[in-house]
Amino acid sequence: MFYAKKLKYEKIVSIILVLIVLGASFFVGIIYGYDHRPGVDKVMGILGQKAPPQFDSVDFDLFWDVWSRLENKYVDSSKLDRQKLVYGAIGGLVKAVGDPHTEFMPPAQAKQFQQDIKGSFDGIGAEIGIRKGILTVIAPLKDNPAEKAGIKAGDKILQIDGKDAGDLMLDEAVQRIRGPHGSTVKLLIFRDGFDKPKEFLVKRDVIRVAVVETEKKSDGIFVIKLHQFTENAGIEFRKAINEFRASGSKKLILDLRNDPGGYLTVSVDIASWFIPAGEIVARERFSDGNEDLYRSNGYGLLEHTPTVVIINEGSASASEILSGALRDIRHITLVGKKSYGKGSVQEVEDLPKSASLKITIAKWLTPNGTEIDGKGIDPDITVELPQDISENDIDRDFFMEKAIEVLKKTDSTTVSN
Repeated sequence: MFYAKKLKYEKIVSIILVLIVLGASFFVGIIYGYDHRPGVDKVMGILGQKAPPQFDSVDFDLFWDVWSRLENKYVDSSKLDRQKLVYGAIGGLVKAVGDPHTEFMPPAQAKQFQQDIKGSFDGIGAEIGIRKGILTVIAPLKDNPAEKAGIKAGDKILQIDGKDAGDLMLDEAVQRIRGPHGSTVKLLIFRDGFDKPKEFLVKRDVIRVAVVETEKKSDGIFVIKLHQFTENAGIEFRKAINEFRASGSKKLILDLRNDPGGYLTVSVDIASWFIPAGEIVARERFSDGNEDLYRSNGYGLLEHTPTVVIINEGSASASEILSGALRDIRHITLVGKKSYGKGSVQEVEDLPKSASLKITIAKWLTPNGTEIDGKGIDPDITVELPQDISENDIDRDFFMEKAIEVLKKTDSTTVSN
């Protein structure tokens, strides 16, 4: 009797274990199936349901119809690179969004992008972007080939090595401009003031990026020139502050000209020297309207220091965040030209087969809620360069002269906090 009960008990346990395994397999299968469901289901955000109304007019069959016609009618159909067709279709899909900072990167370009953010590349040393559909120089990097060749912020690149640049994705343009150390690239450039486009021949080199430069001026004025918001720019800026204090100077010019930006966190860190603790430095607004707020750490040393900031059309991204925050919170005067207008946040997502998608996920706003992207920041005092500069004045820095003029009229008692 005991043996029979034991067998019956073991049989029940076995059945229960089998049911548990089957149940677990079922749920694992559901999860796997959901993660690996057709791409169209992911786009529509549904599974086994009717497509939402916004997809009613979208003809997904058209893609396959065109593909079929290429396969059947294209004169060299045997030479078609089908993977390249797929990448081209995805690239076109992403480009159609209309945001120059949202890019699909096939494997080779994704690899190059990873090298870029580590700073290990050869090129001409210029930050470029797309402004109003035109490939544009945001800023040439100091002491690098582009600057030495005479290329300036705001220059429009019409051709690269004789090939039209008008239809290129930003990443494609970068790939064509980059090249081995010692080689040259020919750029056809139009600049405001040119009668017609001019060719610039630039010899590629290893790119060296200076971060911070300092200079002591007369009348108690000290200049900190910030070239880029790199990972270590916060540390270098701290060193510059120590130089400022040791110099005995009482007033500061922060020069952000041709600074293409960099890390948001570094911008917040540098702003924290000027802005009281807890004050908003930047707002990051997402598609659903929610915002992440970045606040000052309140280091305090420069909170009461009379300061003027210089910006120009090459000041972008983190430069615009910093200058916007200093004006909104400290009412610091901005001198120069309207900034570039790059105020968006990109996230890089890894895709299958080593491809990547760089997608804009948010926009940056100044503490007062002013949107930067596509608009830029207007200076409080605009500096207009003379149309005809004499030989005696060719080396004059009119922007710096105006900043010094403004700062001389400022003292500690007029600084707002």
